[in-house]
This record gives sequence, structure tokens and C-alpha cells, in this order.
Amino acid sequence: MPEVREMNDKVGLGQQMQSNEDGSVVLINVFTIDPADENALLESWAHDAEFMKAQPGYISTQMHKAVGGSATYLNYAVWESIESFRNAFTNPEFQKRIGRYPGSATVSPHLFKKLSVPGFCVD
Repeated sequence: MPEVREMNDKVGLGQQMQSNEDGSVVLINVFTIDPADENALLESWAHDAEFMKAQPGYISTQMHKAVGGSATYLNYAVWESIESFRNAFTNPEFQKRIGRYPGSATVSPHLFKKLSVPGFCVD
């Protein structure tokens, strides 16, 4: 089981999943591992992604690797709603899969919504 480090110490993922906000959400999850565990991380993540891809409300996901020899990875996943993410994340089958991550893994998951910033971003 990976160690969970909340991205925000005031509002954690559990609290975010209880929100009733409308619209799509983006899960950002930062993974840090021992460099020797890269293959195990990617295998575990792919196993989880396969499950999530089949869940109602799933839109897309992408894994990123930091550059310069960093053993930090970032997953970006888009969901139709907080409810669809919550249902997938709390599914007992998914919870069992989390235990497959390498022991060196720490994870920092957090939910976000797109913002509109005039001249730069659309919501």
C-alpha cells in the first residue's frame, strides 16, 4: 500500500469526494518512488487504469514522468463528475488494486476543476 500524502493539508481527497459541485473534475495524482521501482509503479498504475477506464464517467488519463532523473510521476485523469470518480475510487475492487504499488511509493491525489481565465483558458 502506498503512503498517502495529501496535496493540501486543509482539504484532503476524502473531503473533496463529498463535494456536490457540478461538472467534470480532473484528478491530479503525484507519485514519488525509489527509481528502482519504476517498472512496478507503471505496472500497478496500468492495472488501475484498466479498471478505471471501464467505470462509468471515466473520460481519459495520462501518466507523465519528471525529467532530469527525478523519480516523480504525475497522473492526470478526467472524470465526468465527482460522483463518478468517487464511485470508481471507493469500489472494493479498486481498493484491492491499490495494494499492488511498490512499498517505496508515496501518492498525493487531489481533485481540480478547470477555470476560465480571459485570454488564456476556457472552462
